[in-house]
Amino acid sequence: MICYCCGSSNLKSQDVLWQELIDEWRIARYEVEYINRQQGLHCLECYSNLRSMALAVSIMRCFGYKGLFKDFVKQPKIQDLQILEINEAGSLTQFLSGIPGHTLKVYPDIDMMNINLADTSFDLVVHSDVLEHIQHPIRGLSECYRVLKPGGFCAFTIPMIVDRLTVYRAGLPPSYHGSKENKSDFLVHTEYGCDAWKHVIQAGFQECRIFSLEYPSAQAFVAVK
Repeated sequence: MICYCCGSSNLKSQDVLWQELIDEWRIARYEVEYINRQQGLHCLECYSNLRSMALAVSIMRCFGYKGLFKDFVKQPKIQDLQILEINEAGSLTQFLSGIPGHTLKVYPDIDMMNINLADTSFDLVVHSDVLEHIQHPIRGLSECYRVLKPGGFCAFTIPMIVDRLTVYRAGLPPSYHGSKENKSDFLVHTEYGCDAWKHVIQAGFQECRIFSLEYPSAQAFVAVK
């Protein structure tokens, strides 16, 4: 396997889940294994993990491009895009930042439930493993819909347990993502399952695409306005 972002074959795996989170998430051993692969298999050259690669390829598919993400962002029609990146979308910021119309907004300078940007401003909105930390994720996606131009794409990833339904953590003990040592800013409101696509439609989009780079480890969603 090569990195779909930079083309390197220099990849390394590491476990990222810790027992406390495994217990809170109530996930089986095989689920631990594919989430560790999703988050922990990474390129030693550009530091993209499998999650970021899935997101990168899903974006390239939107524009009919086959190749590496580092080359995709240099294409003339891509250089003309207006792109909103909400928080840092994994490792993709280093590539997207070379596009003149790229705007990066990072919490707390952006509230995804009330994006302070004009309607129909962007061709592409990108975020990665952010939605599960938003208190009202449908509202967050509806704001993405609002700032997109007609025909625009909202490409994103979420940590998804593919064999269960979405669970809201209201009323449950607090659970955090991030890392075992530094997790205070990563409170989880939603544990996503296979019905995650419903939030896209409920937010106002009429089309939701699910792109699978590697099942069950690496899925990305594309909402089409």
